[in-house]
Amino acid sequence: MTSRYRSAETNSLSPRRRTVVKAAAAGAVLAAPLTVALPARAAEAPAFLHGIASGDPLPDGILLWTRVTPTPEAEPGSGLGPDTEVSWTVAKDKAFTTVVAKGSVTATASSDHTVKADVRGLAPATDYWFRFSAGGTTSPAARTRTAPAADAAVANLRFGVVSCANWEAGYFSSYRHLAARGDLDAWLHLGDYIYEYGTGEYGTRDTVVRQHAPTHEILGLADYRVRHAKYKTDPDLQALHAVAPVVAIWDDHEFANDAWSGGAENHTEGAEGTWTARQAAAKQAYFEWMPVRTATAGTTYRRLRFGKLADLSLLDLRSFRSQQVSVGSGSVDDRDRTITGRAQLDWLKTGLKSSDTTWRLIGNSVMISPFAIGSLSADLLKPLAELLGLPKEGLALNTDQWDGYTDDRRELLAHLRSNAIRNTVFLTGDIHMAWANDVPVDAGTYPLSASAATEFVVTSVTSDNLDDILKVPEGTVTALAAPIIQVANRHVHWVDTDRHGYGVLDITADRAQMDYYVLSDKTKADATSSWARSYRTRTGTQKVERTYTPV
Repeated sequence: MTSRYRSAETNSLSPRRRTVVKAAAAGAVLAAPLTVALPARAAEAPAFLHGIASGDPLPDGILLWTRVTPTPEAEPGSGLGPDTEVSWTVAKDKAFTTVVAKGSVTATASSDHTVKADVRGLAPATDYWFRFSAGGTTSPAARTRTAPAADAAVANLRFGVVSCANWEAGYFSSYRHLAARGDLDAWLHLGDYIYEYGTGEYGTRDTVVRQHAPTHEILGLADYRVRHAKYKTDPDLQALHAVAPVVAIWDDHEFANDAWSGGAENHTEGAEGTWTARQAAAKQAYFEWMPVRTATAGTTYRRLRFGKLADLSLLDLRSFRSQQVSVGSGSVDDRDRTITGRAQLDWLKTGLKSSDTTWRLIGNSVMISPFAIGSLSADLLKPLAELLGLPKEGLALNTDQWDGYTDDRRELLAHLRSNAIRNTVFLTGDIHMAWANDVPVDAGTYPLSASAATEFVVTSVTSDNLDDILKVPEGTVTALAAPIIQVANRHVHWVDTDRHGYGVLDITADRAQMDYYVLSDKTKADATSSWARSYRTRTGTQKVERTYTPV
């Protein structure tokens, strides 16, 4: 098939914690049967009810994923169902007339009948089609794409960028609109692919648009499996997985709100089991249900390369971090506290220094740019504090972000400056707002001090942002809050506090540009999409500038 690559030569909302410890309820939840509503089917033949997907593209390979339901009782999380052989086929064309690879893997109840095939021996920078079959049933076909060869001169890359999809808050129209583009090399999911809360416990403008499963807060392995399965029944999510490979990292809600290495804000030790068991269950379900290769130390930090144009360092900012500290605490500067862990930070610094690509992209689940509130009125301060999970009497920063781990940030930014590492772009989710930022070495003196990198933050797919919390018309809060935020944070070129949507990152040798798109109404299944703004960073500048047309 015709390659989309051209050679260079040819041109978070954080709800308040429950005040009542529900020990008895938690025990009942763990003992209760777990089911998830699945599409009806007349026969008992194996079925592919959760779509098929691909991820983590390499120059010579791709990771394929699906989940087979071998019998009606083999529902996700049930632990039931026979071992089932699942065959996979990869071809150069949708009709599968030119098959290039095939094989099989056994789906078992021990992996919740999910399967992965790490296919190698493929050609770089090439579109492929793939499908699965089991017991006479064949899945629909899906398209994927390999990465360019490591030494390839690549003129252009294009990625969809998303984060923060709360099932109950709305429909995943962002995924549908990205799928319809047909021009993505891959798409990046920067965290909060699922949410852990029980029905109605998480921001939905007080209206549950569609109920998730299970209806209680997820705690054990079966719970996490059922929640992942529910998400994978979404037609828009299935559509996006079927047209391009995903590159995903986790944030906190794949576990529990404000997770850290030893616990989470939304976890009550004992009453909700041990954090060690809950974290292990969440990780197991994630790797079962996501087309993601298990990376260093069983986490999601890893690096992918896209020819000579860009490499992508993907971070895990939950598994190794120290516990968040209170707002205003001097502990944010404690050198013994970390958001990355020593090994991951050293890995990141080494990779950035040794990189020989034009661009160094960093998949980053929480904002690295400093964020001070300044003088907000009480009516704006309280909802913003709720969104960030901070005290409503006043705040200076969000300690769940890099602002709460300033020594790690100083070390990383100093490394970029001292080694003259250019063209570093952080790609970020989590905060349910859209931002375009310089990343200053010293925010207090910026713009007199240097910018070490740039950052593009995408808003949420559906999770509540400020207008949802205040229950006011969209755009109301941005008009009031954005100017105040920018005065207190001169490195912030743009912030949209209200709208939902996604980003499209387009990269050439000359610039990296983020186009921001917004949805008409997240509560409508047929929501339209429109371009909102575009920002770019030109090579060598380490600064963001506005551009007035999308790519």
